[in-house]
Amino acid sequence: MELKSMLARCLENRHPLSILLFSLFAGLCLRSTVAADDSVFVGEPELLQHHGAGEGPVWHPQLGLLTSGEGNINRRDLAGQTSVFRTDAGSNGLLFDRQGRLLICDNKRRRVERIEADGSLHVLTDSYDGSKFNQPNDLTIDSKNRIYFTDPQYGDRSGMEMLDDQGRKVEGVYRIDPDGSVTRIITHEVDRPNGLIITPDDRYLYVADNNNELGGARKLWRFSMHADGTPDLETQTLIHDWGTTRGPDGMKLDQRGRLYVAAGLNKPRPPAQTADAPTAGIYVFSPEGKQIGFLAIPRDETTNCAFGGKDGKTLFVTAGGTLWSVRTEVPGYQVFGGK
Repeated sequence: MELKSMLARCLENRHPLSILLFSLFAGLCLRSTVAADDSVFVGEPELLQHHGAGEGPVWHPQLGLLTSGEGNINRRDLAGQTSVFRTDAGSNGLLFDRQGRLLICDNKRRRVERIEADGSLHVLTDSYDGSKFNQPNDLTIDSKNRIYFTDPQYGDRSGMEMLDDQGRKVEGVYRIDPDGSVTRIITHEVDRPNGLIITPDDRYLYVADNNNELGGARKLWRFSMHADGTPDLETQTLIHDWGTTRGPDGMKLDQRGRLYVAAGLNKPRPPAQTADAPTAGIYVFSPEGKQIGFLAIPRDETTNCAFGGKDGKTLFVTAGGTLWSVRTEVPGYQVFGGK
C-alpha cells in the first residue's frame, strides 16, 4: 500500500499513529516550499477536544479559551474543563476588545454584537444602507479601536440583500468606528472574504479570500492602510495562492509580525477542492510575505487559530469541531490580555 493510501486509512480509522504519520508526511510534502531560516513551532500538535470547537478561538487570561461550536460559544477554562459560555449564540469569529468586552460575528442573525461588562448584549450593526448583512464571519480591531469585519455568503445565496449600485451581490469588508458609524472598505476586490487581521501599527490589513466553489479564489491578500482606516486598493498584494485546495480561513499574528493562517484540506472534495497531498494546517508567513513554517493538522477543516496560555506561546487550532494546541517560539499578539 502506498504511503498516501496508508495515511488516509489511518486517519479514517483514527489509528494511534495517524497524527505522527500525518505530520511527517505533510511536512515532507511541503518542505520544498518552506524556508528553514526561522523557528516557529515547538513539538507536535496535541489534540485537546473532540468536539465543540468549530471556529472563532479567542483567549482570555481569566476565562481561558472561548470557541464557536455547535451553535454556542463554548469555554475551556484554565484547568481544561469545558462548558457552554453562551447558548444559541450563532457565532463565528470572536474577539475581546481592549476593555475585555467580547465582540461576536453572529452569522445566524447576520449582525455584529458586543457583550458589555454587565453581561448585556449590544448590537453594533446589523445592516448597511438598509440591507441586511450576509454572514458576518471574522473581525479584527486596530489601535484606534475601529472594528473591521468580513461579510461573505456561504451556501444558499437566495437571501442575500447586499447589492452594489449595479445590482451585483456584494461580499465585502466593513469598518465600525467608535461612534457607531459603518463604512464598507472593500466591495469586489476580494472574491469571498473570510479571515482578516490588521497589524498592530495599523499599517497593513490581511484578508483571506476563500471561495470554496469551483474556480473560486483561495488567496491571501495584503492591503496598505490609510490613517483614516481605509485600504489603499492599489496596493493589493498577493501573499499566497492555495490553488485548487481549500483556501485561507482564520489568522493571527505573533509579536514579531509573523502571520499564522489556517488553510488546506486532508482529503479532496472534487471537483471544487482538491488535495493530492495533505495541505491542511497552519501556514506561517514572515512580515515580508515569505512562507517560513507549516504545521500539519490531521482533521478537516482547519478553520482558525488563536494564541493563549500564561505566556502567550500556545497556539490553539480549531479543525472540524476539534481543538488542538501547539507551543510556539514567539508569543502571539493579543489585543486584550497580551504582553
